[in-house]
Amino acid sequence: MPLPDPHTAPTAFLRGLFDVAVARAQPRDVMAAFLPPPPKGRTLVIGAGKASGAMVEALDALWPQDLPLAGLVATRYGYVPPALRGRPGRIELVETAHPVPDAAGEATAQRMLALTHGLTADDLVICLISGGGSALLPLPADGLTLADKQRINRELLLSGATIGEMNCVRKHLSAIKGGRLAAACAPAQVLTLLISDVPGDDPATIASGPTVPDPSTCADALAIIDRYGIGIPDAIRAGLRSGALETPKPGDAVFNGNRVELIATPRQMLQAAAEACAQAGIAAHVLADDMEGESRDIALAHAAIARSAARHDTPFAKPCVILSGGETTVSVRPGQDHGRGGRGTEFLLALALALDGAQGIYALAGDTDGIDGSEDNAGAWITPDTLERARAAGCKPRALLDGHDAYTVFQQTGDLLVTGPTYTNVNDFRAVLVI
Repeated sequence: MPLPDPHTAPTAFLRGLFDVAVARAQPRDVMAAFLPPPPKGRTLVIGAGKASGAMVEALDALWPQDLPLAGLVATRYGYVPPALRGRPGRIELVETAHPVPDAAGEATAQRMLALTHGLTADDLVICLISGGGSALLPLPADGLTLADKQRINRELLLSGATIGEMNCVRKHLSAIKGGRLAAACAPAQVLTLLISDVPGDDPATIASGPTVPDPSTCADALAIIDRYGIGIPDAIRAGLRSGALETPKPGDAVFNGNRVELIATPRQMLQAAAEACAQAGIAAHVLADDMEGESRDIALAHAAIARSAARHDTPFAKPCVILSGGETTVSVRPGQDHGRGGRGTEFLLALALALDGAQGIYALAGDTDGIDGSEDNAGAWITPDTLERARAAGCKPRALLDGHDAYTVFQQTGDLLVTGPTYTNVNDFRAVLVI
């Protein structure tokens, strides 16, 4: 379906680009090329992630119906695809909590490990992994409780740590992540199908890499914990110092014959959006698919590029679309009160303030999983009159940005992007339209 005209319907055009990006990452459209022939033995399906429900649906449809298929996969509450709701399939799909883990996730992880007992070299394990798996599949290391994991997770989320840093810590404080799930599956062959939500698409970082070797170390994890002032029990600190909590490394025999495939990535979704722009007759420029840093700082860089394009046709001539992906951060100071928001809305409010009503510039930012932070929106969009409309509604945009309460601004202006679960997850999508 063609996109709306960007000149006459700019926000509808941007929403169409978001939909194109999300569609490119749907498991049902990309999984078939990566599936192996059935094994001599049995096939076990395990995994976790915000896209894993759709991955289960795709695998169940693609795998021969006359062959046995069984397993256990975790997804986020509310992320079971409509076709699987109330219908018992060959693969059990359970819902657990994200971004802070819960007891259901811990019980699911314990059950998943139990399913790997007795596997042989004739068996095949298909592991369906996507972003969010770290929280959805918690299994604390010895010396750590679920309550400890929940607190540490909350502190990491508010610390400003990158996703790679957070997952390094999570791997070393887990009994199932950082390659430990693959070790439990040995000697079976393990095929890991990944949907990437991390900058750089590192399989060891996605969902904290439960089935891939972990190159990071206990010393790395301890340095991150100390850098951000995260509190951990004395026994865990001792385990990190001694190396007792070390993860399986590259070259370990437990990974012999294992295969890892990236079936959807942030770059692919940005390329799909760029192709849609070309078909609409407008130039698109992908800045990067792996941007990290504070959301408001990334917004300032995008604002500078957009203003230059609008005023001087450099570095890009207008009309054009500036695209980027990656995972930015929102750092909340210890003890600071904060409102409602997420990476995308914080980016957009900072962008609107930096543009200060510049004409001809529109933008959309959203998380491709359908949830920006922990609210009910995927993101939002801005127009040249966003600040004017926000102030007319009684908002103080600068104060709300400083209080990390961008959601309130876009709720008041009616510019929230609400999609519901998208059943995939290839990280943040940002598009700035200059006309």
